Amino acid sequence: MAHRNDPDVIRRLLTTPGRWAVVGLSNNPRRAAVGVSLFIQGRLGMEIIPVSLKGDSVHGAAGFTKLAGIPGHIDVVDCFVNSTKVGSVVDQAIAIGAGAVWLQLGVVDEAAAQRAADAGLDVVMNTCPMIEAATLGL
Repeated sequence: MAHRNDPDVIRRLLTTPGRWAVVGLSNNPRRAAVGVSLFIQGRLGMEIIPVSLKGDSVHGAAGFTKLAGIPGHIDVVDCFVNSTKVGSVVDQAIAIGAGAVWLQLGVVDEAAAQRAADAGLDVVMNTCPMIEAATLGL
């Protein structure tokens, strides 16, 4: 069965203060993650934690190279990675006990979404926080 996003989950994730690990966030200004993470941080008031291969610090937030290296609880793991690679990120999110995974617009992995849901994580897939916030009037 295909994953369906729950509007109540989306609203809760976008309106409840939390820590968002943004996987795929680097200092490359051509990447969508830069603008979306700034929106999540500035407009929605979330703490962002950049996660990338280099561990770049972005928007004043210290960067990490892997989810397991981040101290404390992560509420949302926001995935800006290719659909073929997102399953590994979702598995890491499950392993660290994250509260939710958010697979960005164009990122789809039904099996990974099901694994996350089965592990008790909230799952949002194939949409963007900026799009959903606009829809909700946030």
